[in-house]
Amino acid sequence: MPFPMPVHRRFSPLRAACGAVLLAVAACATPAWAGEAGRAVFVSGDVRIGRAPVALNGVVQEGDEITTGRDGYIYVKTVDDGLLVLRPSSRARIAAYHIDRETPANTRVKLELLEGVARSVSGNGVKAARQNFRFNTPVAAIGVRGTDFTVFTDQETSNVTVLSGAIVVSGFGGSCQPGGAGPCEHPASRELAASQAGQMLQVRRGRAEPNVLPGGPLAPDAVTPPRGDEPGKGATTPVASAEPSLDPQKASNVLQQGLTVRTPVLPPEPPPVPPVQAATPEDPLVSAPAEQPVVSVPVETVPPPLPPSNLVWGRWAAVAGAAGTVDGTKLVAQGARLVGSNAYYSVYRDASTEYQMPQSGAAGFSLSQGEALVSTSGSLTPSAAALTNGQLNVDFGARTFTTGFDLTTGKDTFRLQAEGNLGSNGDMSAINRFTPASNMTVSGSLGTRNDAAYIFTTRLDERRTANGVTYWVK
Repeated sequence: MPFPMPVHRRFSPLRAACGAVLLAVAACATPAWAGEAGRAVFVSGDVRIGRAPVALNGVVQEGDEITTGRDGYIYVKTVDDGLLVLRPSSRARIAAYHIDRETPANTRVKLELLEGVARSVSGNGVKAARQNFRFNTPVAAIGVRGTDFTVFTDQETSNVTVLSGAIVVSGFGGSCQPGGAGPCEHPASRELAASQAGQMLQVRRGRAEPNVLPGGPLAPDAVTPPRGDEPGKGATTPVASAEPSLDPQKASNVLQQGLTVRTPVLPPEPPPVPPVQAATPEDPLVSAPAEQPVVSVPVETVPPPLPPSNLVWGRWAAVAGAAGTVDGTKLVAQGARLVGSNAYYSVYRDASTEYQMPQSGAAGFSLSQGEALVSTSGSLTPSAAALTNGQLNVDFGARTFTTGFDLTTGKDTFRLQAEGNLGSNGDMSAINRFTPASNMTVSGSLGTRNDAAYIFTTRLDERRTANGVTYWVK
């Protein structure tokens, strides 16, 4: 079958020859130091500026490049009471940190995360001049709306999550270049707010438009978790901050963070319309005067609510000590029918509820939830993958469907797709993986609440196989 294709120095002395002046004072050459950006209020493990170890309360200046070793952490309190945190195996540079409190328009702040995981909490100076703040990674530019955010990056991919405020993110290209200042705001840039809990923006090299993805094992806090004393809820806070601070992620099993979705999230049912109370003579509070004309009150016509979904999906297998989330034996005993199963996941349908197949027309579905596990040859434990950019289109007249989504595992993204047939009872099947339009097998069903679910299996490359389940709504 065809495999899917994966999408200093610290300061520079300046010397000037000085001649005689009015007072005939001869001045010797003096070094010009860069401006102070902040101070290290916490240091643990191997942390260096250039080649020199960083000491507690040590000054961090404009132009400094900070590197943390495999056990290194540093918290830098900036001169405007902001916070910059570097976690292990990270490298960042303070390209500029000039705060002008009298004239905020003159403020210039530019930070660069070259690799690893960093957290940035905006200080007062940045909040007063957000248009002059830029946080660069090797592939993306980040601007803020007065924000607390965390970034993971390598040379190909950057993932960003938000705890407070909002950010605007763009990949490099066109008018958005690494040497620029301030946020890159254009049609391809994307915003992410703290209210979008559990989501992150991902930028891949060469792509201007970020993707919105679920966090899970790909989020910065999962890639490199914070220390328990990093400023945050319930933590000892060595740095005062007006912004809400990061709640440390203390889960030891990152895999299980990607295995928490189990049951469909159904569209909300329309609220009931309260009955209109007619006026009666016995009730003076609601009766109208006799001389007043009776005014009819229009009642909005509300379609009947959809029946509960007859689909049940989830992981039947135990993985990394986490028990399965669906009990097939119990479901079958209750009258459910197995419509699809792979190495880890299953989809069941309540056989007592008959699906009424339309005779014509078409429908499009969006990806609501999903899970996937990638197994690698030689490894006993699979790794969690993220599913995004999903599409499911059904042609009821032709009794066919097409579907596809992006699967992201580690640094690789694969476009998976399939085309298949619909049974008269709503069952979905696509088993031909050898056509250009199909590179995965699919088994599932349409549901009674304008929803659908299917399991899928595919081989990503010579060593990796993916198994997963998806849930869709109109």
